[in-house]
Amino acid sequence: MEYSQALEWVHSLPRLAPHPGVENTRRLLALLGNPQDRLQFVHIAGTNGKGSTAVMLSSVLHEAGYKTGMTVSPYVLDFRERFQIDGEMIGEETLAQILTEVREAAERLRESGWDSLVEFDAVTAAALLWFAREECDIVCLETGLGGRLDATNAVENTLVACITAIGFDHTELLGDTLDKIAREKCGIFKQECTVVCYPDQPREALDSITLAAMESGCELRVPEKEDLRVFRARPFENRIDYGGYELIVPFPGRHQAYNASVVVEAALALCDRGYDIPDEAILRGIAKATFPARIEVLSRSPLVLLDGAHNPDGARALADTLHAAGLSGMTAVIGVLHGKNAEEMLEILSPYFTGVYAVCPDSPRAMSSEELAALARKHFCAVTPCESVEEALNEALEDNEDGLCICGSLYLAAQARHIWENRRNSTK
Repeated sequence: MEYSQALEWVHSLPRLAPHPGVENTRRLLALLGNPQDRLQFVHIAGTNGKGSTAVMLSSVLHEAGYKTGMTVSPYVLDFRERFQIDGEMIGEETLAQILTEVREAAERLRESGWDSLVEFDAVTAAALLWFAREECDIVCLETGLGGRLDATNAVENTLVACITAIGFDHTELLGDTLDKIAREKCGIFKQECTVVCYPDQPREALDSITLAAMESGCELRVPEKEDLRVFRARPFENRIDYGGYELIVPFPGRHQAYNASVVVEAALALCDRGYDIPDEAILRGIAKATFPARIEVLSRSPLVLLDGAHNPDGARALADTLHAAGLSGMTAVIGVLHGKNAEEMLEILSPYFTGVYAVCPDSPRAMSSEELAALARKHFCAVTPCESVEEALNEALEDNEDGLCICGSLYLAAQARHIWENRRNSTK
């Protein structure tokens, strides 16, 4: 297949299986020669912060000299973001070839009567096949949804499992309590791997993580919040000291400082398992990490922020960051998907925004701009539904006296960032 045909095929697969499970991926990988068995993993699950943690840790491992594969989900700007080695995306031609092989294996599965493959099964298999062929030393593997039944849980050689912040999301699939959700995430634990847990975990979730680690014979490491000091830095940047590591974290918000502590502990856990990761690699790797749409500063003058916060916990992290920066009265462009508890997100963000432009992100699951505007009017004085993201950005930028924030969905973030890049290139 050509690259465009490969993308068309993978996107044609169902998004969710009628009966979720790992068996789809295992059968597919077996037909591809079980590439995952030739790799070692840091497996990362959680509700929020998975991508930031994966990006920082893979950057640390690259700085230490290891060929490092990384998956992130979802992508923001380019589908190939899901497949990276040492921070570089897979080439279009290579991905087309890999997906062609995955498709052939999928067709063999279908011929044998197994026909429940979903898109993430194919994406996961393609990533693992590429990483194995490129002989990666280690892979930072981000789950897609949950953990126990996630396609990525087809891997066995997990050295370290990271559990990032647990919150309420996908409750219809993962459960309606933090205990149930945490249990699903802990399904990635393998016997005697090291577990590193986010330091500000809700007690209900932490109790489940602790129990699951004990049941799997895993050492549990939870960074102590008392060991983390946050220093004064310019807005939207973190300068912290964690256990003697003086870090520049390029992502703002206390939650990112906590994510950085998870990265440090994961790197030290890998050292205990024979990896040579100098302190300088930890410092440089975290400082050099880049990740679009995670409270990303698109412009400082005028101030324009882009954030993929797509659930109440993500909105709360954004609100905390805006509060710490002393910002209020901003203009916002907001788009939200159905099922993401839009009203709670809007309520959390209401102290920081005055004017709101409601948009419909490019997703079949997106709320219409009118539907979102009706909810937003309960919390904001000035709400304008817009026909397109570009229209909303144009109007919001004219109304940008106290800063502009674009948030509510990674789908919206992708659209807005593309428009912003085109706008910037056209003025050069």
